[in-house]
Amino acid sequence: MKTTGKLGRREFIGAATAAGFMIMKPGMVRGTAANSAVRVGLLGCGGRGTEDASNLVDTGAARVVALADLFQDQLEKAKDHFDQLAQSKGASAVDKRLMFRGPHAFEEIASSKEVDAIVIATPPYFHPQHLEAVVAAGKHVYCEKPVAVDVAGAKRVMEIGKKAHGRLSLDVGFQIRNAPPFVELVKRVHAGALGRVACGEAYYYGTFINRPDWPGASPAERRLRNWVYDRILSGDIIVEQNIHAIDVCNWLLDTHPVKAVATGARSVRTDPGDVYGNYSVVFYYPNDVSLSFSSTQFDKGWWDVNERFFGSKGVCESHYSGPVAIYGDEAWSWNTAASPEKPESKQFSATGKFSDNLAQADPEKKKAFVESITSGRFHDQAEQGAIAALSCMMARQSAYSGQPMTWDELLNSNLEWDSALDLNQFA
Repeated sequence: MKTTGKLGRREFIGAATAAGFMIMKPGMVRGTAANSAVRVGLLGCGGRGTEDASNLVDTGAARVVALADLFQDQLEKAKDHFDQLAQSKGASAVDKRLMFRGPHAFEEIASSKEVDAIVIATPPYFHPQHLEAVVAAGKHVYCEKPVAVDVAGAKRVMEIGKKAHGRLSLDVGFQIRNAPPFVELVKRVHAGALGRVACGEAYYYGTFINRPDWPGASPAERRLRNWVYDRILSGDIIVEQNIHAIDVCNWLLDTHPVKAVATGARSVRTDPGDVYGNYSVVFYYPNDVSLSFSSTQFDKGWWDVNERFFGSKGVCESHYSGPVAIYGDEAWSWNTAASPEKPESKQFSATGKFSDNLAQADPEKKKAFVESITSGRFHDQAEQGAIAALSCMMARQSAYSGQPMTWDELLNSNLEWDSALDLNQFA
């Protein structure tokens, strides 16, 4: 689906030219002398963005000073939350002058001199555009996954990463890479605990994500508010949600798949959108390693996420809630306290807040992001984020077409999606 990209590039060029690209000195990134906390702006005030920004505040080295969203009610709800959080920590409320609403809110918060770093948690379709504006304005950025929903967007993000590299921190929301049980598991696998890896299996079985009906809203507003149901705005469930598991597989194998053969459907979904409800994929990695992957997003009363690999010396598995372990010649397991509730007895977390093996994932991820800013040892995770997104897109496009898809075929396609949305109606 080749498009004009009318929503992104034209509007951005003017803003980027006006803002220029500013390099921030490490000594300046912590705000004013009176308050050394990193000043954070939240772009996209939904559940996940609020969770991300709250985690940054909880590090003790950051404060939320600015908010931006397309919708006023989202802004007000976020202000109430962060004002209460600030009060509990003896800090100031969000200044109403630093609340930006509408289609150009991303440009306004990016250009604000009161902000050092920005969390991007808008619908994934807009991530490349918003990321480009933030980096061009010289702000550190924490961008939620996926970084893009199409090939053109992923390539654009990699170019943005080159501009940020060594000058700014650009983190992507793969917090599992900071979860202590997973970090230790991957360390051992990379040290040879499995021997030669032959194959693997992984799955991401999630429950249906409930969203309001928004009575009285226009079709465009309903699409934007319920973007998780929209394949163009979200990237579909394999790119938007399942990407966490596939990124862990890439991390464990220290590479990306080169081919995917996939199927999918939405036969039992009842929401008004067009995303699939289930996927089945065979990923082919270098060195003759194959991975079978499956996912759902409609389960009732049960969920589970796991990656399992089989090697010449043993087997590993890594559940969100359950064993994180290696069995075989170099047996090992992560000892974690049992959760008071089993995963099958509670709703899957739509905001990404989990207990058990991921309990420290977000806190450690946000701590590392803040420390990269205050120390001047900047992160550049743009390429990692783009590769994970492209891995998922390869499977998605195979499922859509009913044909195998290789990495090279995907990149050469230059796939670019058009939301057909005119955001100026929300000015």
